[in-house]
Amino acid sequence: MTKSRSPQHIVWDWNGTLLDDNHAVVAAVNNVCTRFGREHIDIDEWRTIYSRPLRACYETLLRREIAEEDWAAVDELYHVAYRELLDSCGMTEGVPHVLQDWAATGRTQSLLSMWFHDELVELVTARGLHELFDRMDGLRTSVGGGSKDEHLRAHLKVQELDPAEVVLIGDVLDDAHAAEQAGAQCVLVTTGVMDRPKLEKSGYPVVDSIPEALSLIAA
Repeated sequence: MTKSRSPQHIVWDWNGTLLDDNHAVVAAVNNVCTRFGREHIDIDEWRTIYSRPLRACYETLLRREIAEEDWAAVDELYHVAYRELLDSCGMTEGVPHVLQDWAATGRTQSLLSMWFHDELVELVTARGLHELFDRMDGLRTSVGGGSKDEHLRAHLKVQELDPAEVVLIGDVLDDAHAAEQAGAQCVLVTTGVMDRPKLEKSGYPVVDSIPEALSLIAA
């Protein structure tokens, strides 16, 4: 990476980056589609539609404005269906080996997700990955859909990290925006819910796998 400082700390995204949950995401989105009379989609179509804020994204998906009560229904429909499939989600190619390889260098890493905090910690711990992270932070509100921006700044501040020595690895443009606002570096992977053309608009490096991302950082 052509940056002034070599990254000393990785902030990992979870859903779609370390966790291979695309099938669960599509099933959950289609649960919303069924409720609102919209035909079902596949992962390719979802990748062309997906954006944040999520409310605007779902308005594009459903081809209608979403009132407050409908947004609460969308949120519940999605998360109920997603949770039903969560145990069937594996890890992305290269995980946990890339995490272990980074830890072996003596540098540090943490986890920052927009998934609900208590569930995130339980899931990561159940998969035996918790000891690889200095810190894990998830969403601490009851309804999701916001930006990672303020969460990343808080995540770095509590760990007393210099953003210039941090790289965020994620799968969506919101990760890139959060990194930019925080003054951190970023690498985007095509493993999740955004296609390469969208990710490349960020101006940050885009790779196709987690091992590629780590190789780029270590170069």
